[in-house]
Amino acid sequence: MSNPSASTAPPVAPRPGDPHMRAVVLDAARATPELRHVPRPTPPPRGVVVRVEATGLCRSDWHAWAGHDDDIVFPHVPGHELAGVVTKVGPDVARWTVGDRVTVPFVCGCGTCAWCRDGDAQVCPDQQQPGFTHWGSFAEEVALHAADTNLVALPDGVDAAAAASLGCRFATAYRALVGRARVRPGEWVTVIGAGGVGLSAVMIAKALDARVIAVDRNQEALDVALGLGADHALLADGRDVPAAIAALTEGGSHVAVDAVGSEQTCADAILGLRRRGRHVQVGLLPPVEGHPRVPMARVIGWELDLLGSHGMAAADYPAMLAMIEDGTLQPQRLVERTISLVQAAQELPDFDRATVAGMTLVDPSR
Repeated sequence: MSNPSASTAPPVAPRPGDPHMRAVVLDAARATPELRHVPRPTPPPRGVVVRVEATGLCRSDWHAWAGHDDDIVFPHVPGHELAGVVTKVGPDVARWTVGDRVTVPFVCGCGTCAWCRDGDAQVCPDQQQPGFTHWGSFAEEVALHAADTNLVALPDGVDAAAAASLGCRFATAYRALVGRARVRPGEWVTVIGAGGVGLSAVMIAKALDARVIAVDRNQEALDVALGLGADHALLADGRDVPAAIAALTEGGSHVAVDAVGSEQTCADAILGLRRRGRHVQVGLLPPVEGHPRVPMARVIGWELDLLGSHGMAAADYPAMLAMIEDGTLQPQRLVERTISLVQAAQELPDFDRATVAGMTLVDPSR
């Protein structure tokens, strides 16, 4: 989708038929986000426009603001976790109609390549990502591509708040543990970072009957993790985290998840594994002096598996949604607060330092 020029009109309540909408706009990397009026999107030929009912604010949005993604063209509207209602349908869409309640993975496949045909749209070489490759969901409406491949119908029992948490953090954690690490009952799983994706991983690991250690620098976040069933909580307050994990698990975790994305958290996760353990990298690792450093000597010597997890394709959503419908998974418990678009614009630049113990959702109608 081409990025129309944003107007600087002050935000007001939308009027029926108004060709403009409110959106959070970035003019450059690290620029102050502004709430503005912008033209409403039109659907791509194989895509749709969705009225956003809820959208998540997460660390990946901060990475976009900070300029860590080369795909972004400014001016830009961030936001990639969303749920809402279809308002417009492109001429080449077969499966969706106006009024359908939907969510979407943050990675949208092209729908035609070999990976998409095999159900692996999350690694599509021609993927689109709302909030990164095109304008995103920090707005009243968002355009989405290849709708027949990427959209997911929401069951009646899953509300917009729960669904908006699925597109990035919850679905990524689900695939990381189920599809990539293949966690087995009784295994030790260490989750480093008790933000949205980390708390999702705690909930999912417990649903898989694993034993879970949560690690974070924020005691409030750890308290939430314990409330979700974590067996142990480690405050990362300068202690030797790998040694503490090894002591709790008699030799290290079977599975580790870095849900933060830093050299320190990645190293702690890997060094806290037992021999032949599996590490899943979920948090984005921004470059440090060219490339982040990883303790590869341990990886080689202990035959550790390093796995990436890049979201989850729409084709894999039914099993997760079934666990949500029957109450086994309750992503709505992870939502700590809901804020307005104005608040989203204010909080985005500092979100990497936020101490929110759970997920923050944005309601564009506010």
